[in-house]
Amino acid sequence: MSDAVKGPASYFPSIEAKYGRPIAEWKALIRAQTGLKHMELVARLKSEHNMGHGHANALVADTLREMKNEG
Repeated sequence: MSDAVKGPASYFPSIEAKYGRPIAEWKALIRAQTGLKHMELVARLKSEHNMGHGHANALVADTLREMKNEG
């Protein structure tokens, strides 16, 4: 049975390698942007940090999922 990482987290190693910042730092940046919707957050990562759509979407999706589960 495979323990391969699936879903948005599967992008995290390549995000850290490509953009030179730890995932925790990206997630903190997303959490600080209160009041924005999913695609607005994706657009900001793309425009302000030159991040690709797939990487931005994975970070936002995982961060918003965590925030929802926190209450």
